[in-house]
Amino acid sequence: MASLKLNLRAAALIGSLLIGASPALAEAVLHRGNAGEPQTLDQHHTSINIEAFILKDLYEGLTIYDASAKIVPGVAETWELSDDGTVYTFKLRADAKWSDGSPVTAEDFVFSFRRVEDPKTAAGYANILFPIKNAEKVNKGELPTDQLGIKAIDEKTVEITLERPTPFFLELLAHQTALPVSKASVEKNGADFVKPGVMVSNGAFSLQAHVPNDSLTVVKNANYWDAANVKLDKVIFYPIDDQAASVRRFEAKEMDLVYNFSADQIDRLRTSYGEQVHVSPSLATYYYAFDTRQEPYSDVRVRQALSMAVDRDFLAKEIYAGSQLPAYSMVPPGIESYGEPSKAEFGTLSQLDREDKAIALMKEAGYGEGGKPLDIELRYNTNPNHERVATAVADMWKNTFGAKVSLVNLDVSSHYAYLQEGGKFNVARAGWQADYADAENFLALSVGSNKTFNYGHFENAEFDGLMKKSYDEQDPAARSKLMHDAEALLMKEQPIAPLLTQADLWLVASRVKGWADNAPNEHLSKFLSIAE
Repeated sequence: MASLKLNLRAAALIGSLLIGASPALAEAVLHRGNAGEPQTLDQHHTSINIEAFILKDLYEGLTIYDASAKIVPGVAETWELSDDGTVYTFKLRADAKWSDGSPVTAEDFVFSFRRVEDPKTAAGYANILFPIKNAEKVNKGELPTDQLGIKAIDEKTVEITLERPTPFFLELLAHQTALPVSKASVEKNGADFVKPGVMVSNGAFSLQAHVPNDSLTVVKNANYWDAANVKLDKVIFYPIDDQAASVRRFEAKEMDLVYNFSADQIDRLRTSYGEQVHVSPSLATYYYAFDTRQEPYSDVRVRQALSMAVDRDFLAKEIYAGSQLPAYSMVPPGIESYGEPSKAEFGTLSQLDREDKAIALMKEAGYGEGGKPLDIELRYNTNPNHERVATAVADMWKNTFGAKVSLVNLDVSSHYAYLQEGGKFNVARAGWQADYADAENFLALSVGSNKTFNYGHFENAEFDGLMKKSYDEQDPAARSKLMHDAEALLMKEQPIAPLLTQADLWLVASRVKGWADNAPNEHLSKFLSIAE
């Protein structure tokens, strides 16, 4: 009888311990709003940040950004740089593994970088790795892929040779295009290597499920070298481009993170949620591109006039509630190596003076009131903020020139796919967030040979020549001067009209720990945790 009582007491104690422990045993799940459906999960076809957020959870490059956006070791535990600044030697972590348990090898990186530059891959972001020796020639089909300046010294040592010293090369290696693929998986599965149940990744998480336009789920990768320090068991990404719906789900505590909520909600949300509302200044430019392949946008006077007529102060204050700043340069302020950007000359004029000059330029070009009619189609990606900007700009062009403006919007993936594939347009909204903190990243978008991101197909030999000289210039001050001259020319030609210097708008639930606002907008889930 006594032993039965003891057993009952023991069972009761064990039961109470289990009940008490159940919260600790619960899965740590981060519900992450992601502002749109990714076009691809193939890192070598990626182009937008909502893809990068996912891919950088799934894969890890030689370098990564830490929580504060500082470059730190990723798969590469250490590296050395030659005295002339052109040869990097990376030592991979001995315990770096793919999610299937196989080792991450130097040959995986050789295979991956060759795949990026292989013209057959048609990687839109191949240019990000052009500092590597022969990369541009390989990408143009002028050299075979085995001539790319990367080789495996041994299983865990990668050597990369550059065309010239590149101060920001370690930042390029943290870009999603430089994420490795498993050579074995790609060779076995082909294009299907991106699918759930097939994908082999080397990051903190692995792909569990993907229901397009509903959710994408990643789970902790037990084979990740730093798995012991990854505090989340699962991250669910929600590709919701309806900002109001995202905010409602945050308020209902169904989502922990919301990216790009509607700016007109800032004051209301701050009143209700205080420090959970994050407005983070970033190295990002909001701009309109003109299709220079067709009239009247092939006429610099028309481009200048349309740009001048946009009241950027109104957009910044009234539409974005002061969370963005008026922009008159393509390069945003805050890049230490560049200094103050080269701004459009009309930026110093009052808005009334700009409008008077714009009317005169448009009349000189033969368009607007008294001339040929201006019928403008303005394209933007679906988003309440972008819609409000487009509506306001349409009114400005109507009031200034008598223009008839029609608005066309597509979801973010379709919008950028259309632009990148060379679709014709009149005026199109675009945004660029720095891939690395260097002015070249913004100016290279308008180089004639940039077929992916030069949406308006701007061609200017003088601009291209200045940019080419900047790549060859080793003196930092002289290089900066060349890029300033290039930007001054770009702002005179106005193939793009910079409108705003952006801030990133996030809602971050108080239960999310480890979050740090940063200008590059880098937020790997491996650095986050959930406090119940």
